[in-house]
Amino acid sequence: MRVLLTGGGTAGHINPALAIADVIRRNAPASEIAFVGVRGGREEDLIPREGYPLYFVESIGFARPIWHPKNLRAWRLALRSPKSPETQKILDEFHPDLVIGTGGYACWPIMKAAADRGIPTAVHESNAKPGLAVKRLKKHVDRIWINFESTKQELGVPEKTKCVGNPLRESYESVSKERARAYLGVPTDKIVVLSFGGSLGADALNDAALELMQNCGAMHPEILHWHAAGKRGYESLMGRFEELGLDRCPNCRVFDYFYDMPYRMAAADLVISRAGAMTLSELSQLGRASILIPSPNVADDHQTANAKALSERDAAVLIPESALPDGALTEAVIDLLSSPGRVKELQTNIHAFSGPDAGRLIWQDIVELTANPKTDN
Repeated sequence: MRVLLTGGGTAGHINPALAIADVIRRNAPASEIAFVGVRGGREEDLIPREGYPLYFVESIGFARPIWHPKNLRAWRLALRSPKSPETQKILDEFHPDLVIGTGGYACWPIMKAAADRGIPTAVHESNAKPGLAVKRLKKHVDRIWINFESTKQELGVPEKTKCVGNPLRESYESVSKERARAYLGVPTDKIVVLSFGGSLGADALNDAALELMQNCGAMHPEILHWHAAGKRGYESLMGRFEELGLDRCPNCRVFDYFYDMPYRMAAADLVISRAGAMTLSELSQLGRASILIPSPNVADDHQTANAKALSERDAAVLIPESALPDGALTEAVIDLLSSPGRVKELQTNIHAFSGPDAGRLIWQDIVELTANPKTDN
């Protein structure tokens, strides 16, 4: 089986694609798998680390609102890129039996080109509100996998839509807290706080994490705080981190990105993050107490809806980004870490949100889609 996977720009689109690649390799080890992305996206870093070939198409994201004058080039590329020689050459060279997308502007060109050729195609949407690429692909692809049942009505193509949950890397299901801490060299008596704002970073969350390290981590050596600043914010944050003397606190560490996220998250007692659907699936699978700070800069404010779904059932603490400058994060962390019973309650409640066996359901569909190819492309 030869499979192209596509989706990129941010880790939120790349990680589910990597999880699907894991599913294929477990069930059909001899399969040939390659990825398609855009230059400048996180895929340039993350995909080669996993040992997969990476092709590139030309595509850029859209500004909001969709008819903004800045989007003129994005519209031109969206029309041209599926038919471009570069995109067509990928299909000619790799000759896929199946093309799978996981959303984001990076997946549009190759998915549309493959569908036009009659190559079997499937796309996965992790959020309740489908993104623009998935909305535009819904009429062209053979299957749409979704995480939220409500997305089926939103898309309006129930005959090809199947609720499977979010596919997770195998390590999210198999790594225990004890094994993760042994792997990372973390003593069992440490309280581990993990914070991150996404693969590209988030300035407001970076500022709040630095404040938390000053007011909590630096004064409590029993707390080990790891923070990922993101690709864009790392150098700036490290400069301030050193100016404040936090580099002399061995229990406070800043990274650009967590390449071993399943182990970091499994080792943590408390996770501070955005509220993207993939992150919430990972947290629920591992049963991690969390403070969620939804990004206000996403379509339809879907991260706030995600976070509310958990906080209203006492499965997470929600802090709006607007409250961060007033010290809300530090206050919430201190409150939680001084109440072990409350942390345990959050862990139990969020684990109840862990979804179906997405890998098994997706593999069943992959077998079905490739059993009777529509074309010899």
